[in-house]
Amino acid sequence: MDTLFSNIERQRRQANAPLAARMRPRTLDEYVGQQQAVGEGSWLRRAIQHDTLSSVILYGPAGTGKTTLARIIANSTRAEFVEVSAVTGTVKDLRRQTEAAESRLLTQGRRTILFVDEIHRFNRSQQDSLLHAVEDRTVVLVGATTENPYFEVNQALLSRSRVVELRPLADDDIRTLVRRALRSPEGLNGAFTIADDALQEIVTLAGGDGRAALTSLELASQMALPTGSPDEASPEHPLQISLDNVLEANPRHGLAYDKSGDMHYDIISAFIKSMRGSDPDAAVYWLARMIDAGEDPKFIARRIMICASEDIGNSDPQALLMAEAAFKAAEVIGYPECRINLCQAAVYNALAPKSNADEAAIDAALDEVRHGPRREVPNHLRDRHRPGSDSYGPYLYPHDYPTGWVQQQYLPDGLQRGAFWHPVRGWEAWRVEASARDRGMAAGTAQGPAQAAKGPADPQ
Repeated sequence: MDTLFSNIERQRRQANAPLAARMRPRTLDEYVGQQQAVGEGSWLRRAIQHDTLSSVILYGPAGTGKTTLARIIANSTRAEFVEVSAVTGTVKDLRRQTEAAESRLLTQGRRTILFVDEIHRFNRSQQDSLLHAVEDRTVVLVGATTENPYFEVNQALLSRSRVVELRPLADDDIRTLVRRALRSPEGLNGAFTIADDALQEIVTLAGGDGRAALTSLELASQMALPTGSPDEASPEHPLQISLDNVLEANPRHGLAYDKSGDMHYDIISAFIKSMRGSDPDAAVYWLARMIDAGEDPKFIARRIMICASEDIGNSDPQALLMAEAAFKAAEVIGYPECRINLCQAAVYNALAPKSNADEAAIDAALDEVRHGPRREVPNHLRDRHRPGSDSYGPYLYPHDYPTGWVQQQYLPDGLQRGAFWHPVRGWEAWRVEASARDRGMAAGTAQGPAQAAKGPADPQ
């Protein structure tokens, strides 16, 4: 029950809270962005408005409005709204809350919405303890996570919930948040204006993170005060926040990155696909994102080595050597100098001719081995170091022939040349053409001596 003292305490906490907390929307009409999730006609918006919410997992990067949505639900629902910390909460805490929810439902007919922020931090037993209550709708679960719930949340819990993905805010959404904070009584209350280039810098620094944008604005407003006193700025005499104020408040531009979550895998995926797509500028950009975030240089070099074989292969055999050299440099030299070695290898991969012939060949051969019939080694290819090998038939030794090649069966019966490997371009295609010329020359010359079955000292 609110009292005079509780209202005063709330006002004091609000006045001392960060700008991002003071500007947190309280209704869906105040909520900015995420039209695909809570726009007009969306399931989540209708569920909140009609107070018919079922269990939901809110998934998205930091600063996209997951906790804000949970607060809006708390403000608009007639159900009891309960929060549990995924950092400090235990199985005992969860059971206590579910038991209280069951009692509330049976005695008062009132539902309970259980909000769990960073739900991916719950271990399996903690998540399992929620299953029965969620399945029976003793509680309506609202989970929030920055990690992919399909990897981090139990499948059984996911099957009882709906996943709603929130995306980084658009630049226009960030501008709306900043302008609203400048004029709102809960925000800067018209005491500051902002230069266009300063606003653009805040948008750029935010990178789709609304909380980061408001934090940058708050810090920049402090930098705009001549003496650091809040009395220096007022709606009657507003001060302008300049680009220098923003840069002073944010001396380093750090984009979001994690070393084990979705962002980590998204950026390394973009890096590899940029090299595969022959775009050196994109490859260098994604490489810079990883280097700036302090990614392990050996991790990056290993991915360059994979690309060198998977996407280039023998269209340019030097690519793997370049990648191996970059890995050695990362291992021996380290940052900051090895950034140049990594860049050199990444650009080489991007510029090299592309071929996935080797990957396709080994995968096709493995499929044949695993699902095809048993195929025997042709007799003339078998090892000669055993009794009875004289009956195997002649093996033709290619070096005994003028072109170093002679027509001979190497594949087992039932498979023909070209069954697995198909050249694409570059060195491998040139070598196939050159080999074909060699075979043509060999066919036009007298054959070398037929090789009898060779003894133990003969080439194998």
